[in-house]
Amino acid sequence: MGMNVVPLKDLTPDENKVMTLDLLKNMDPNDIQNEKSRGQIVVEVVYKPFKDLETERDLDNPNAVGKAPEGTPSGGGLLVVIVHEAQDIEGKHHTNPYARLLFKGEEKRTKHVKKNRDPKWGEEFQFTLEEPPTSERLHVEVLSSSKMSLLHSKEYLGYVIINLADVVTNRRINEKYHLIDSRNGQIQIELQWKTS
Repeated sequence: MGMNVVPLKDLTPDENKVMTLDLLKNMDPNDIQNEKSRGQIVVEVVYKPFKDLETERDLDNPNAVGKAPEGTPSGGGLLVVIVHEAQDIEGKHHTNPYARLLFKGEEKRTKHVKKNRDPKWGEEFQFTLEEPPTSERLHVEVLSSSKMSLLHSKEYLGYVIINLADVVTNRRINEKYHLIDSRNGQIQIELQWKTS
């Protein structure tokens, strides 16, 4: 419907600013189509410039992440994945969910939770990496298995693919993701990037 930009030079670092922006057809200042009114949008923005994460990390910050253990590669770090829980997952034949993580050829699994559409796992998995996973993706599947049903012993309940560039930048992310190939299902996953 329209667009606009907020130049960072107009913002004071760490200060909230409410702005009303005119919606434009495009960002070409000479385009005659930009003279037509397309409405406005009100946004609240905060400019947080990047700082040296190691020296200026606020110790009282709940998002602060500890250092990687001894022996972690100096140019890399430790990727911690905590699979907290899922909600509204359903199978056609059974719902005994577990999560399966696939990352760089490695596979890790949570425990099974029997007959539950809202499983709580709270399980942590670690991957030691030689370099930050800025261009890597984590694949997480939710499956259900049953020993009672031979015909439908395993059932696929949805999946997510998470780009890891943000966790390297922010050090910690804790979000709920909508499961792809699921009607309403969500999964909560926390990611931490620890360096030595």
